[in-house]
Amino acid sequence: MVFKTPLAWLQLIQQKGRFTVAVAGMAFIVLLMFVQLGFQDALYSSATAVHQRLQGDLFLVSSQYKALTSNQSFPRARLYQALGFDTIESVSPMYLEFAKFRNEVTGEKYPIYVIGVEPGKSVINLPEVEGNMDKLKIPDVILFDRDSRPYFGDIPLQFSSEKADPVVVEVFPFNNSTGYRVRVGGLFSIGPSFGVDGNLIVSDSTFLRIFASRPSDRIDLGVITLKAGADPEKALKNLRQNLPSDVRVFTKLGFNSYEKQYWAARTPIGFILNLMLTMGSVVGVVIVYQILYSNISSQFVAYATLKAIGYENNYLLTVVLQQAIILAILGYLPGFIFSLGLYDFAMDTTKLPIMMTFQNAVIVFVSTILMCLISGILAINKLRLADPADIF
Repeated sequence: MVFKTPLAWLQLIQQKGRFTVAVAGMAFIVLLMFVQLGFQDALYSSATAVHQRLQGDLFLVSSQYKALTSNQSFPRARLYQALGFDTIESVSPMYLEFAKFRNEVTGEKYPIYVIGVEPGKSVINLPEVEGNMDKLKIPDVILFDRDSRPYFGDIPLQFSSEKADPVVVEVFPFNNSTGYRVRVGGLFSIGPSFGVDGNLIVSDSTFLRIFASRPSDRIDLGVITLKAGADPEKALKNLRQNLPSDVRVFTKLGFNSYEKQYWAARTPIGFILNLMLTMGSVVGVVIVYQILYSNISSQFVAYATLKAIGYENNYLLTVVLQQAIILAILGYLPGFIFSLGLYDFAMDTTKLPIMMTFQNAVIVFVSTILMCLISGILAINKLRLADPADIF
């Protein structure tokens, strides 16, 4: 009988205005969940953008390491101690620090992330970077991240134009009013994050000229490449047991996971996004509950009549749960469509990797169904009170 008579559907559409508002409310909750998940994914993806492009098997950092942008250095000698182990093929030091980049048009200075590498070794897995490594061997030449935020100036357009004049910019160490002039030798794409607005890649020698007060024997990250056939986990364990306690060693997966955990649990933005996702789910349950409760109240006489002619509680409860699932599906579809447009707009505006993924689409769909079912179960208590004796 449940499937022969679409009672759940007929009751929902009986009052078309209320039904439209209910679907719109569900669509808004779905949109809210998509936005929260999208920004959460963008937080983790952008925070590990450099990590994901590092070309190595193991990574050496300071024991005080918190995040890649926190600037915890350690002795460069530790990296060469690691090179002494049998399973290690090569090592590459990296220097990381924030500087101020001067917009040549406005004169304003903005923080930018500077990555210093050895130009003879490929540690960043980007074709544009690998193709421009020879240019980095020239003193005072940099590579500019074309996906940096626009207030640094239109460097990509200037570099790609047919003008013969080189693009020269000025970089300032923090707490120093004296700038250092460098020339843009190429472009690459990494993009900003919640903690970084733009990126530069320079040679280690250029890095040390920009940051003249920085000791050359202090590095921020060591990239370790293992010999063919070496077991990363065994090499990791061996290094952890034998290197001094002032450094830590990670696999690539562990390095990414540690960075994500930092942003999720130890920063305000991670806490806020998690809290918003939780509150969005709670608000969704409350809204759907109110919709179903109101519908049951308006159809109370009809339910009591059905009980009077012999329909059991289980049938009526099934009707309410069907209504919850119908609202979930009908609310999900427009919410999903609007999310696609909002993602595109947000990505263009913020330069963050806010993109729809199959995983998020499934998570939100399942969450919407569960949320509506929970609301339906809560609203059923009203239906249990429907007594034919009160009506007749």
